Amino acid sequence: MILNQIDDRLLKLADRSDRELRSIYEEIDRICMVNSDRVLSAFIENQVSYSDFADINGYGNYDAGRDKLERIFATVLGCEDALVRPQIMSGTNALYLAFSALLKYGDTFISLTGTPYDSLQEMIGLYGNSSQSLMANGVKYEQIDLISNEFDEEKIIERLARKDVRLVEIQRSRGYSARASLCLDKIEHLIKEIRKVNDDVIIMIDNCYGELVEEREAGHIGADIVVGSLMKNLGGGIASTGGYVAGRKDLVQMVAERLTAPGIGKEQGANFNQNNSFFKGLFMAPSAVRNALKTAVFTAWMMEQLDFTNVSPRHDEKRTDIIQTVELGSKEKLVSFTQGIQESSPIDSYVKVLPAPMPGYPFDEVMACGAFTQGSTIELSADAPVIPPYVLFMQGGLTLEYGKLSILLALSKIINK
Repeated sequence: MILNQIDDRLLKLADRSDRELRSIYEEIDRICMVNSDRVLSAFIENQVSYSDFADINGYGNYDAGRDKLERIFATVLGCEDALVRPQIMSGTNALYLAFSALLKYGDTFISLTGTPYDSLQEMIGLYGNSSQSLMANGVKYEQIDLISNEFDEEKIIERLARKDVRLVEIQRSRGYSARASLCLDKIEHLIKEIRKVNDDVIIMIDNCYGELVEEREAGHIGADIVVGSLMKNLGGGIASTGGYVAGRKDLVQMVAERLTAPGIGKEQGANFNQNNSFFKGLFMAPSAVRNALKTAVFTAWMMEQLDFTNVSPRHDEKRTDIIQTVELGSKEKLVSFTQGIQESSPIDSYVKVLPAPMPGYPFDEVMACGAFTQGSTIELSADAPVIPPYVLFMQGGLTLEYGKLSILLALSKIINK
């Protein structure tokens, strides 16, 4: 039994947490209710029926269920249209699809949040020698760094006033960086300021890890295109693959034609019998996100009680995504904590986590992800580059109870060492 392996001091702390975190948990519950209402209302409005789960193979013509699913996603995300497909295999794939559809030779795009997430850098062409990177195909790249976790608004407005930029991209989540994730209020303010000087630039949000964490979505605050993965929040721990691109109808159509072919767009694409899991995953997503957030809050509170000072977000800080980071301070603690997460996973609990190279990442990584869907990060997972100061990035947790057991076992491993 896992409970028998957990240090008694940690069990007492966990009991205390339920009382001290009650008001924070209640606010998470409130937001879950708001988002559940929007999801359920979209299902009812679109008259989802059992026949919408039918397996449509081959070319995938006339898939009424797929069409309803995409309308529901658009509604939930506050957008005009959406492309939701099993052919999109990850968040990185969805981002590359959108970038390559919307950017052509000679176009300029700017990252407004500094250097992008590690796995996007080779896609852009910042390192590596892929002939398929954006820069290798004539797209010009610039970036404007954040200043103390705030947009460099003056520099952004000055640059965009020249009106020679095709697209700007905002990465909502922190990725593998020390900065905090960006809440929608900050992003909304910047979008309004950009629109005062440039109404033509495409504003794109990398929404990975952020869906259903706040009461609004990126589409509600004026983003033109929003991108994410179904192996994160909106898959609800049920979708086994897939990604989405949502936004303005004309832009979504361009992305659809990049996925399929000009003239075909959204009209084709077999569903690989995934409609049921996509509908059900979205239906369960508000609750899954709620549990992931509570698991993150619990983790932050426990680490603070144990005097780990570099915890982000702190347990009582506003959250805009499901990521929790903890600076563990040594390679030994980083590996031990990650092993504890893996050992308390329902799948592959016997696997020994060790630092190893990983495609798309520049450093050796440790990764714990004993998930029902390989690589799912709405299920509890933890990973980190094995470099000082040894910061662990944790996300997910389908239930608070399972999350607690994993975190408590991982903490037992490091305090006993």
